[in-house]
Amino acid sequence: MRLAVRVSVYLLLTVLGFSGAPGFAQAPIRVAIVGLEHGHIAGFLNQFPKQHEVELVGIVDTDAELTHRYAEKYHLDSSLFYTQLDTMVAARHPQALLVYTSIGKHRQVIEAAAKLGLSVMVEKPLSMSLDDALAIRHAAREHHIQVLVNYETTWYASNKAAYDEVAKGSLGDLRRIVVHDGHEGPKEIGVPPEFLKWLEDPEQNGDGALYDFGCYGADLVTWLMHGEPPLSVTAITQTDKPELYPRVADESTILLRYPKAQAVLMGSWNWPFARKDMEVYGATGYLITVGPDNLRIRTKGETQESASTAPPLTPPNDGSLHYLAAVLKGTLQPSGDLTSLETNVVVMQILDAARQSAREGRTIKLAPLPK
Repeated sequence: MRLAVRVSVYLLLTVLGFSGAPGFAQAPIRVAIVGLEHGHIAGFLNQFPKQHEVELVGIVDTDAELTHRYAEKYHLDSSLFYTQLDTMVAARHPQALLVYTSIGKHRQVIEAAAKLGLSVMVEKPLSMSLDDALAIRHAAREHHIQVLVNYETTWYASNKAAYDEVAKGSLGDLRRIVVHDGHEGPKEIGVPPEFLKWLEDPEQNGDGALYDFGCYGADLVTWLMHGEPPLSVTAITQTDKPELYPRVADESTILLRYPKAQAVLMGSWNWPFARKDMEVYGATGYLITVGPDNLRIRTKGETQESASTAPPLTPPNDGSLHYLAAVLKGTLQPSGDLTSLETNVVVMQILDAARQSAREGRTIKLAPLPK
């Protein structure tokens, strides 16, 4: 069944008040996609048919070949596709936009959405620079919209379990956080050509692995530090595979200094295998996340570490679409969490300083963010 037909049936049942099946008691949030050039769009389109909280009402992209490919692969009706944002909004009346453009286009799309009164969820990271992040924050405040940032690791039960153990004091005062993120490289894992095109363009990506994977660690550490920016940022980047990535870094290490703690963020396109894991060390214990669901932990008085499975995440904090729907319905406030705008402005402060540090070969001391 084509997507447009499924949506029509769904809306008819909702209007008639049918509530005999789960998911039909309340009208879904109407969302539209802007851009198809970010490879993570596949994840959204794969999960859409499995839930009923969000309804896809439009897609904006100017690349005819790309839109045809996605229409065929995901059986999307041609009536969903538009080449202009304003035209799509006038015709389809979305409540929020899901942005899958290059990072370099985020500010432009978010500012346009803000003027239309539309909330936005973008793929990580928020923007290309701190200046862009502050401009986005200004637009969100001026037009009273939500701006959310989606990371795969936000939906890892192991990360939530780590946060909870820190909050309980199981590890003592935080002393060190080490985050490893990345994979063998975008060319090596075969990302789509439209995705690769901007990943290896510093004007659209930031600086390769530094932004692509350094952002995960910056997000997690800022969350664990309750939004506190570091005192200073020191970064080293290099290109170990110049024949593949001549314009951007494929290796990065970021060191963050806090008053009583340090963090090390290792984002790389050179890992032998894909990984997203974190080590959290306190004064009296440590915890290591192992993939999305597992943990290793040792606390004071224990002679050896133990392994466990993290408790599963609970709705609406168990996935990007559940989360987005809850925020737009007003049942969840994104204050200081991994997805929130305030957290991700600090993330951009870190990434911007890291890029400057790597280019200039010096430590960057951070000034307080403007309010």
